[in-house]
Amino acid sequence: MTPQQTRLLDALATLLPARAIVTDRDLIAPWETDWRGRWHGVSPILLEPGSVAEVQAIVAAAARECVPLVAQGGNTSMVGGATPPASGEGVILSLRRLNRIRSVDPDAGLAIAEAGVILADLHAAAADHGRRFPLTLGSRGSATIGGLVSTNAGGTQVLRWGTMRGLVAGVEAVLADGSLYEGLAALKKDNRGYDLNQLLIGAEGTLGIVTAATLRLAPAIHARTVAWIGLATPDAALRLLRRFEAAGNAVESFELLPDESLKAVLTHIPDTRAPLAGEHPWHVLVEAVSSDPAAPAPAAFVERVLETALADGIVSDATIAASETQAEAFWRIRDSISDAERATGPAAQHDISVPVEAMPRFLIEAAAACDARFPGTRASGFGHLGDGNVHFHVRAPAGADRAQWLAEEAPGVTRFVDDLVVAAGGSISAEHGIGQMKLHELERLSPPPRMAALRAIKRALDPAGIFNPGKLVALAPGGAGE
Repeated sequence: MTPQQTRLLDALATLLPARAIVTDRDLIAPWETDWRGRWHGVSPILLEPGSVAEVQAIVAAAARECVPLVAQGGNTSMVGGATPPASGEGVILSLRRLNRIRSVDPDAGLAIAEAGVILADLHAAAADHGRRFPLTLGSRGSATIGGLVSTNAGGTQVLRWGTMRGLVAGVEAVLADGSLYEGLAALKKDNRGYDLNQLLIGAEGTLGIVTAATLRLAPAIHARTVAWIGLATPDAALRLLRRFEAAGNAVESFELLPDESLKAVLTHIPDTRAPLAGEHPWHVLVEAVSSDPAAPAPAAFVERVLETALADGIVSDATIAASETQAEAFWRIRDSISDAERATGPAAQHDISVPVEAMPRFLIEAAAACDARFPGTRASGFGHLGDGNVHFHVRAPAGADRAQWLAEEAPGVTRFVDDLVVAAGGSISAEHGIGQMKLHELERLSPPPRMAALRAIKRALDPAGIFNPGKLVALAPGGAGE
């Protein structure tokens, strides 16, 4: 423990209840490693405030002692964004005890949830009031609202509802001096200068500690239809998406995956089966919903679009789930792709985005370019076609040593893929954030004016550099730019 940490501990002992301060190594250790097991840090102290006032006290004391704070919720970051520094100079600030849903207003379509509220619990609370929060992802049983806000999380419903930026109507956060930014009011119009809410959304805990958010709710689903579709090319999938969009706004999810991803699931995930007979190079999973009991069932809408697409040769085959059980079975295939591909061996995994119109071409050409540049590897992509988000994986050659390949070969693969993404006018981070995994690639590939602006914002809001050091924006000690 550093002298600064010791002084911080002494100060907090007079400000916080004993249960809010954890120094037991066995209790801290599980939170020092990211959930993928790739990033490891050290923190001699774990702080677990139970109120916003306690968060303010912690931040103010840490600012006085210049002790870095790493905010953590469910610790589900895919890019090492919530892992403490390996140097041991940081302290984990867990928001898990800030887990109250302060209010749900079904008439206004708003809920106020604290940072530690688990996404699945918010889903349940909204359902109790006849509403829903239209964002979901695989880690919904552990991901927290604070983390979702801080990473601008996406998911499978972005096509209709957008990312967290579009679903957050207000933010409450503790700033670097311990003061409280009170921005929870859900104002339709607010022209008081810079939008601090939007600065905090997606900032990965580097500008302030999000303690609560006002979230937009949607009407509960009355009926839904899930379809699995086989087709020949990603371009055909885009043409099908445009037909669905032209026919109405009922489609919430439009997931595209290659046949090899489906085969990986069928091979490695128990109790899964192919939705369609025959071989299809590409597959689409579509979900359409209706919230109005008086409106036509979404099944009729989906059937109508698919009939014309089949007649026009856009689609090779399709099936509509006959029950909720079958619909969930279709979704289980999509949700299991990452687990299945991990079982096939090591891979360089990339969460990237390109313009929607460019996504079909990128999927084909980038995979071919990687296969040619790195002999023995196998590249493919799957993801959310409607928003251009590609999960692009380059798998190691058969028999490669996992640790050695990830350490020695994967970084070069990632640089190559990221260059392809930038050339296509895309982003090296679509929904997982930058964290520490993509920190150097962000700096390498971003125009200098962009990085200068990011650093200026960081220095202005966190002059001592105490919030989540080593993530998103690299600053030298004291907040100076590197």
